[in-house]
Amino acid sequence: MEAEDEWLLLSLRQYEDLHVFQLQEPTRLLEWAPGNRVFVAGYGQSGGNEVLQLLPPPPMREVVTKSLFPEREFKVECGGFSSRPIYSLKCVPGTSLLVTSGPPDSSLQLWKVSAEDSNVIKPVSAIPAENGHPWARIATTAGRAQWVLHGSTLDSVHITEMESRTNIYTAAPRSSEELSGLAFLDCNTLLLCSAKGQLYLGDVRQPQAPLEAASVPWALGDERWCMGVRQTAAGSASSSQPVACLSNRGHLTLTDVRKPSEPLASAKCSIPSPSSGAEFLCVSWAPALEGCLAISGFDGTVHVYDTRSWDSSARAAEPTFVHKGHAFGEGDSNGDPPLVTAHTWHPQKPRTLLSAASDGSLSIWEWVQPSGTCG
Repeated sequence: MEAEDEWLLLSLRQYEDLHVFQLQEPTRLLEWAPGNRVFVAGYGQSGGNEVLQLLPPPPMREVVTKSLFPEREFKVECGGFSSRPIYSLKCVPGTSLLVTSGPPDSSLQLWKVSAEDSNVIKPVSAIPAENGHPWARIATTAGRAQWVLHGSTLDSVHITEMESRTNIYTAAPRSSEELSGLAFLDCNTLLLCSAKGQLYLGDVRQPQAPLEAASVPWALGDERWCMGVRQTAAGSASSSQPVACLSNRGHLTLTDVRKPSEPLASAKCSIPSPSSGAEFLCVSWAPALEGCLAISGFDGTVHVYDTRSWDSSARAAEPTFVHKGHAFGEGDSNGDPPLVTAHTWHPQKPRTLLSAASDGSLSIWEWVQPSGTCG
């Protein structure tokens, strides 16, 4: 039996629900918006990249009887075009604005999602780039509705207020090291992760103070790292937020922002082979499952792990579930199989994820919960 046929038969038992959609062009971002909408955007170098707002199938939006809905596809609600690749997109909380970034520089593009009677996402303005910096990572927070945290290197981190385009915060430079991620821990505290895995804390109330570097033992080798921060409910202390750091060799370390130099747990993930780079490397915490996270960017799969039994031994860990829905798509011009470019958890449905791959495939899936696992 062919591997794809075998997977299709197994999927009947392994998934509560599974929907597949083919985009006109692949996306490397998946951003949930109010009303359970999802934004995707193209990252091609030739221009004409679409920015789309999608409405998932009804069974994946609401907790209801699936048989009531004949509609099984994603629906395109509105869209626009970008003349440049889009590598990152965030909704600006409390507004109808989007902010995007992508090569060839660190400028930000601001977009407006039109009212319901229109199907257009319109470019509004741009925040100019800093000289010599690559594309900017971006983050937003509901605690500061108009604030956008952005930067591509440690010496280019800013917070900009979108409505007035005012610079609210500039991090005191420590070095020009490349950033792999940044996040708001709360409305005043920032967490930055360098491509080498070094973590830094910043305080918006102390813009002239140097970023606080955490002494993390894993940031010593030649691996490339990314991070995922578990978002907590409004009003929760930032100190309760665990951070997961993932390397391109499959090493995964969990830490507490209060004591980042003392890992809570670590493991070696079950990946087919180390990734030569970290372009699509991604780790994310489940918002509604304690101790559960997902990783992707190594091949055409998404791995889900239950970390509740992990310790600091860095031993091999087996995934709770592996989504292989992208692995059997068409290869690229070099014959290489599809690579998962992004994944994200559903904001409300505990075991449901959305994932995308380099062949333009888009999946939304809910796995069957085995007894004794996260869920």
